[in-house]
Amino acid sequence: MLPTLLAKGGVMIWLLLVVSAVGIAVFIERLLHYHRAQINSSEFINGVRNVLKRENVVEALSICEATPGPVPRLVKTAILNRERGRDGVREALEEAGLVEVPRLEEKLNVLATIAQIAPLMGFLGTVLGFIRVFIKLQEAGLNSTSAQLSEGVWQALICTAAGLAIAIPGYAGYNYLVSRVNAIVLDMEKVSTEILNMVSEARR
Repeated sequence: MLPTLLAKGGVMIWLLLVVSAVGIAVFIERLLHYHRAQINSSEFINGVRNVLKRENVVEALSICEATPGPVPRLVKTAILNRERGRDGVREALEEAGLVEVPRLEEKLNVLATIAQIAPLMGFLGTVLGFIRVFIKLQEAGLNSTSAQLSEGVWQALICTAAGLAIAIPGYAGYNYLVSRVNAIVLDMEKVSTEILNMVSEARR
């Protein structure tokens, strides 16, 4: 059934399949990236706090380096800049955050673009299908048969369906990934406040 639909969908259906494959690849890559980036921040920060209480800065930095994600990198930044005072640490954390957030949002615009253009590509395929129908009508005139016209109609319907079938999960996937980014950013803000207070207290 699927090979038949692909054969009747025309050139546009193959372009839609390529776009779909790119969207799936981006979604999976980002999903795995966010899975690695989102850690148990409370447990992590408590571990770092216990190490810093023993004034073992090297071990604290090693824990940060061994843990993936933006949160440990922020904590590492705060520890490295602890001698600059509270304002200096805050400034360093803000600068680090400006670097980390774009990393999290990377490639999301690709998924959003795919979700937006897929219906338009499907609509273009639909228009091309109906152009094909009218060409057949013009060539055959009153002698045209339903079999001659059905190819264009098939192309129009298949492209419309394919465009919507890509756009709907594309939008859902994009919104889900955005929610994951927002959760990680919220975690980063929470940890930034905690590590700022922690480093300030350690210098007293």
